[in-house]
Amino acid sequence: MFKFDTLRWRDGVLEMIDQRALPARVEYLKYDSAAAVADGIRSMVVRGAPAIGCAAAYGVALEAQRLIHKPRDAFLYGMEQGMTALAASRPTAVNLYWALNRMRAKLDNLRDATVPAAADALLAEAHAITGEDVRLNRQMGMHGAALLNDSSRVLTHCNAGALATAGHGTALGIVRSAVEAGKRVHVFANETRPFLQGARLTAWELQQDGIPVTLIADNAAGLLMRLGEIDAVIVGADRLAANGDVANKIGTYSVAVLARRHGIPFYVAVPISTIDPVMPSGACIPIEERAASEVTGYGRTQWAPSGVAVRNPVFDVTPAELVTALITERGVVFAPDRTKIRAHLAG
Repeated sequence: MFKFDTLRWRDGVLEMIDQRALPARVEYLKYDSAAAVADGIRSMVVRGAPAIGCAAAYGVALEAQRLIHKPRDAFLYGMEQGMTALAASRPTAVNLYWALNRMRAKLDNLRDATVPAAADALLAEAHAITGEDVRLNRQMGMHGAALLNDSSRVLTHCNAGALATAGHGTALGIVRSAVEAGKRVHVFANETRPFLQGARLTAWELQQDGIPVTLIADNAAGLLMRLGEIDAVIVGADRLAANGDVANKIGTYSVAVLARRHGIPFYVAVPISTIDPVMPSGACIPIEERAASEVTGYGRTQWAPSGVAVRNPVFDVTPAELVTALITERGVVFAPDRTKIRAHLAG
């Protein structure tokens, strides 16, 4: 349904929609190296765990193309440097490391290939990762859509749609799949302070698809729940620990607590690649903190006094006990815990 590409390969370079510019303008920026892609990830041109993973895969492929005329030893050294730069771009989203590990494994299996052949194979792998992401999101959407009744009113937090993935989306992919199945769904989008992904991205993305959406301030969610205007909460995740704890955009934990208080199901839509089986619990997940300027104002507008102390953690952790169900491409895991997640991963 969504008619814009989050990222695309054109004429030998990666193009990514600049999510910082939305919704005012649709603008694609071009990238030709791993370092450039790492900067695009770090500066929030692209965001959302699955999209970051796809971008990182293309970053590796771009570096291979850039080094295609180097001797093999120099090529391998340069590739390692490029992957190191990409790995350092953002710490919380596990899909970044998943994609880099997959690209590194592909490179390791190309020991006997020429440098040009290795570069071609790495680009093919990046294309495969991106195509798989869309396919898995659609499978996830099918499983999640079955949980929504007709005329459901769904609250989302942050943006877990096509813009956060290679296409279709995770949380919003479930909404899209439900609409495609003929169900009526109305989305309430938390604005998602301080970077306003809900206001700028989720609301715009749903408008493009003609899906009813109402934007609300983050601190209005509790009132709407108490008034009986929310039927379900669906969010994405940047990392899911082995015990089911969920790292997602700051404010997700508060929404989960409110949903439990009001008896509203709280669903988390994640691809298998977002589950980190070596991370024992959410207490071990690194929580990124970003610049104070994201809290003190936006663009050229400043609303906080100069010099005020600021904390800007951009993720929080929702305990597994608050999660009604995980929704992945393999199905639904109700009341997730360590044992159920291990079995789900074993598939």
